[in-house]
Amino acid sequence: MQASTHLIKGNLEFEISKRRDLHCFGEGKERKSTLNPNRCIRRGSICSDLRFGAVSMGAELARARDSIEFVVRSSIKSRSVKALASGDLEDLAPINPQKKSAGSVLPFVGVACLGAILFGYHLGVVNGALDYLSKDLGISQNAVVQGWVVSTLLAAAAVGSFTGGALADKFGRTRTFQLDAIPLIIGAVLTAIAPNVQTMIIGRLLAGIGIGITSAIVPLYISEISPTEIRGALGSVNQLFICIGILAALVAGLPLSGNPVWWRVMFGLAVVPSILLALGMTYSPESPRWLFQQGKISEAEKSIRTLYGKERVTEIMYELSNAGQGSTELEAGWFDLFSCRYRKVVSVGAALFLFQQFAGINAVVYYSTAVFRSAGIASDVAASALVGASNVFGTVIASSLMDRQGRKSLLITSFAGMGASMLLLSLSFTWKILAPYSGTLAVVGTVLYVLSFSLGAGPVPALLLPEIFASRIRAKAVALSLGTHWISNFVIGLYFLSVVDKFGISAVYTVFAAVCLLAVLYIAGAVVETKGRSLEEIELALNPSGLSSS
Repeated sequence: MQASTHLIKGNLEFEISKRRDLHCFGEGKERKSTLNPNRCIRRGSICSDLRFGAVSMGAELARARDSIEFVVRSSIKSRSVKALASGDLEDLAPINPQKKSAGSVLPFVGVACLGAILFGYHLGVVNGALDYLSKDLGISQNAVVQGWVVSTLLAAAAVGSFTGGALADKFGRTRTFQLDAIPLIIGAVLTAIAPNVQTMIIGRLLAGIGIGITSAIVPLYISEISPTEIRGALGSVNQLFICIGILAALVAGLPLSGNPVWWRVMFGLAVVPSILLALGMTYSPESPRWLFQQGKISEAEKSIRTLYGKERVTEIMYELSNAGQGSTELEAGWFDLFSCRYRKVVSVGAALFLFQQFAGINAVVYYSTAVFRSAGIASDVAASALVGASNVFGTVIASSLMDRQGRKSLLITSFAGMGASMLLLSLSFTWKILAPYSGTLAVVGTVLYVLSFSLGAGPVPALLLPEIFASRIRAKAVALSLGTHWISNFVIGLYFLSVVDKFGISAVYTVFAAVCLLAVLYIAGAVVETKGRSLEEIELALNPSGLSSS
């Protein structure tokens, strides 16, 4: 390492000396006429002409910087790993990043988002189909069993999200996607052909494990392959495709009124994107960060060439090295997430998903049809489809704002809008003066709520978490946060109707509004802004002692 360092320093000195010699001895006629050759010292390469001292020194520094950058770029590929292993990172000179192109990344983001579509589809498919499958399976008078049909998926997804983090660390991101297709396909088939409620619950259980795994690895994979300056937009694509999946499920339920057994087709359609996901990941590159962390340097370079082009290999390898991605520090265990080093940032991830769920979003997604029906809306399934469409529309807007407005401001705006919408919904069910308009207000309030959700509370947490978690804990910390998401989701899905029956929809919506207010206060004080910063820069900023402790 020392010999390599001395060689590089010697090259730098030679380049700088050569540039200075050219500068002193005849770089253009104008400089010949103004500089005194006798004041140029060959060994020291110092020009001390007083009239042009400041200008010449600035030029020298600029040219020297160019020379340094040239030499470092040409040598870093062979020495980044050695420098990392020895901890001698101070010898690595910073590199000015080149403009990054997302063109070659987009197809692979699109393949990963098939998992997001499945996530949304399995969440939303039960909304319109619940009444029809309940009649077919003989549970139409059993609200508890209906709750289990809804919530089994969510409980299994909590297990899947924890499993997804461990699988992604062990086998890599792309291989985990392929393994995940197995429960997704089997679960979709079982729910479509279910002759009884037991088979339906087993199918929902397998599908839940599948979407739990995708919920952990889709945002993780996208964040790790996305260029920094558009990572927010690409990260929000994950939420957009979740919304598209929900909307697709709601639209798929429109023929139910004319064909009561159509619910089986609705569940069976999920097989198609599951197969496409498995096939697409066969041709998708592995995350360079994961490969580098595993010590697979040549494979990491190959992945970088596929994602960004061969001219970016040196720069990206430098960034990974400087962040300690491949350091001698062992992969984090589950208990490491609760150490003093990581406890605060991990708690932010869990809190964001707690607020997201207990603000009421999935109560709206699962039971909007029932709520609209109770408010006297004739076409309740169509009204729910309108809610799904507003979710997609809001997410499209959010994706355009993510890298301009920033994550934190969108979160605050989103939860504030959700709280106001929930308050409107609550009042529409309690104020007698609003009774004639309760149906209209139910639709308007729900649409405004979903729009507000899709602007920040929906897309930002899944995007923000892979950004703020250090590389060695990223997969497990994302999995833990999403486990919190699914457990909260399960509780709401299981008990929402029972709580509404006991306390009334208005009281429940008021509680949701209060949770939104608490979320605004928490985010203002605890969440950091990450827009425009690479994952490595964020990691170093949040944990500046990370490298020294490795």
